[in-house]
Amino acid sequence: MAIFFVLLAGLFATTANFCMRKSIDAGGSTRAYLLVQMTFSFFVMIALNPFRTGNFAWSWPTVYLGLIGGILFGLLMWGIGKALENGPPGLSFAFLNTASVIPAILMVLLFGPVYGHAYTLYNGIGSVLVVIGLFWAGWSLEENSNKARWFFFVIFILVMHALFLVYLQWWALLLKKGELPVSPLLTVAVDTMKLEWFMPAVLFVGALFQWVVYLTKESRIPNKAEMGYGFMGGITNGACTFFLILAPQVANIWENAMIFPIFSVSIILLCNVWAQLLYRERVNWWANGVCVLGLIVGTVAWNTFFVLEPVQNLSDSLYSFHFNQFFE
Repeated sequence: MAIFFVLLAGLFATTANFCMRKSIDAGGSTRAYLLVQMTFSFFVMIALNPFRTGNFAWSWPTVYLGLIGGILFGLLMWGIGKALENGPPGLSFAFLNTASVIPAILMVLLFGPVYGHAYTLYNGIGSVLVVIGLFWAGWSLEENSNKARWFFFVIFILVMHALFLVYLQWWALLLKKGELPVSPLLTVAVDTMKLEWFMPAVLFVGALFQWVVYLTKESRIPNKAEMGYGFMGGITNGACTFFLILAPQVANIWENAMIFPIFSVSIILLCNVWAQLLYRERVNWWANGVCVLGLIVGTVAWNTFFVLEPVQNLSDSLYSFHFNQFFE
């Protein structure tokens, strides 16, 4: 189910990106579009949680945790804008999406299989192939006069994206801590009957960041194209965030390692499809194929053929395996 949710999130994110492209084509600015998009995303999230469930119970610990996630998300969005201002977009997004392979490794090192996070040889090989494909697809030969500034911001968004995704998986563990062994990293107390304001709190801070950026850079009311496409992008971005936050909460041990790489690659593939069909852009499908191969290697249940032993603690190697009786 988690893989289905991240594929839905990828589809919605692709649609939001397409709305941004159409807004820019109509003469709009990226800042105005993101302002409208994030504002409507916040209202969409309120409609999904808590109006959808009918549970309006308020919990300050839940809201505080949502605000922390929102700060990470807001910094990420700000950093993406700065990276795109200072360097090639393809390579900037390659750095951004590379962060999707980091959470699985960090969660294994911090928690391990007993908490539902394992990592095998095939997860590692698959992740490496995904990263190679992302950089191959995004590689640009364009000259960049702001290399040092751009490099700072791409490293910044890589770190912020990784931290945000790890935070979502930590939140998912926090909701299940009653079923898990005691951990010093899961000591925050949350009322599982009062969780509905976590997602709106994340997007509230994300929208607030966009308001600050917009009001300090521009002093006009968004035009019709920015409002219209921003509204549609807000609906799809809100749905994307909803499913992206939900996916780690339902993921099993083998899904946890690859759900975020699947999310990133699905966006790249779908965006490339509409870019080629509608804008006749040149797409490196070989690089996309390497990404897909990485997902296949990383997600197929290879334990049908091998018995995979996941990482147990920091002193273990990242993988170990032996042949099953299937080969005897």
